[in-house]
Amino acid sequence: MIRWNVSFPPYESGAMVKRTIDVLSAGSALVLLSPLLLLLALLLRVVEGKPVFYVQERVGRGGGTFEILKFRSMRAGSPGPLFTGEDDPRITRVGAILRKTKLDEIPQLWNVLRGSMSLVGPRPEVPYYVAKWPTASRRISLSVRPGITDPASWLLIDEGALLANQARPNTYYEEVLIPFKCCMYVKYAETATTATDMAILFGTLARLMGLHAVSNKARQRIIERLGAESCIHEFEKRS
Repeated sequence: MIRWNVSFPPYESGAMVKRTIDVLSAGSALVLLSPLLLLLALLLRVVEGKPVFYVQERVGRGGGTFEILKFRSMRAGSPGPLFTGEDDPRITRVGAILRKTKLDEIPQLWNVLRGSMSLVGPRPEVPYYVAKWPTASRRISLSVRPGITDPASWLLIDEGALLANQARPNTYYEEVLIPFKCCMYVKYAETATTATDMAILFGTLARLMGLHAVSNKARQRIIERLGAESCIHEFEKRS
């Protein structure tokens, strides 16, 4: 098993505040959303069968691995690439709705509560792709807990549709999306604050709710706070 030995600073006051917010928010959300979680689990069990949850190894803080939890949105055991385009034939009927609304991500609140993830942080990647990250980017990105959302995933909220429109999606993912994500991960890890996290959460929710004007305004502010204009420019040039 691959493990990257990444050093990270001991908890400081800001990190302790972040962890406290994670625990309180994730715990409250799991309680409040329990009826929805139960409904979705029953729907998947009846319509799609077992298993209800999808578990996959991802790389977390410090380079260790953990098991990420999602509602299953693809056919169990179906072979295919590690990334998923919008037109992927493995996606089930219910799964397509879950992925479109991001409801498949809700179980990751349990990962947050357990401490393997945060509400906001670089999205956790599988070991295969982490091995392709530049060494410097990997060292910085893995110094913080991975998150349910982050600036890159917020900006690439339609990543599935983007990949579906590529003639060579695997090449596009490795040569365009990975460099962009790594750039954004580094900017986040180096400059993020509690205020930045709150803004990212707000912007992500606004985008999911279709409040594009609000989301776009928040997007620009986050890019400026993180100093990520160069990441956006390089991504647009590569695309």
